[in-house]
Amino acid sequence: MKRLQLITSTLFAAALLMSATSFAQNGMMKKEKTVMVGGAAMYPSKNIVENAVNSKDHTTLVAAVKAAEFVETLQSKGPFTVFAPTNKAFDALPEGTVETLLKPANKAALQNVLTYHVVAGKMDASAIVAAIKKGNGKAKLITVSGGTLTATMNGNNVIVTDENGGMATVTQANVFQSNGVIHVVDTVLLPGADEKKM
Repeated sequence: MKRLQLITSTLFAAALLMSATSFAQNGMMKKEKTVMVGGAAMYPSKNIVENAVNSKDHTTLVAAVKAAEFVETLQSKGPFTVFAPTNKAFDALPEGTVETLLKPANKAALQNVLTYHVVAGKMDASAIVAAIKKGNGKAKLITVSGGTLTATMNGNNVIVTDENGGMATVTQANVFQSNGVIHVVDTVLLPGADEKKM
């Protein structure tokens, strides 16, 4: 009888411990400092893809990442700094551009455009601003595609300029991920002519 009571109490204690652990983990998830992007909370404990798929403002970008078979890369350890164009940014491209890029035959070109928005390493807004100040008003950022983006300041806004002179404003900075950071931009950045040839 005593043995049965001992087993029962041990099982009960184990159940309590598991319950407490689960409660603590759930509490930690709720305590995470999230920011809202596209109507969804972005969790620092999740990777770039896990967060981006929930943003209603980035459905075109997510579709492009999938079409370019770039998902696995953006789910890897990184870290990466991603300048993430919104749906409106893609909509502003010449008519038919997105549809053409999403075709399987144009996967290499799409990969080139996407990797042009990614810089290796984790550069938050303060790091970018510091680089701009150090560069006397300009910071050259080397992208994963091998291209160059130029970061400057316009008042309090960070402006990112592509190799064609196209300019994007960072509309939301420091969306932290487990494998880097996202900065939302209002324009799709396009690589220079030499890179487009690939």
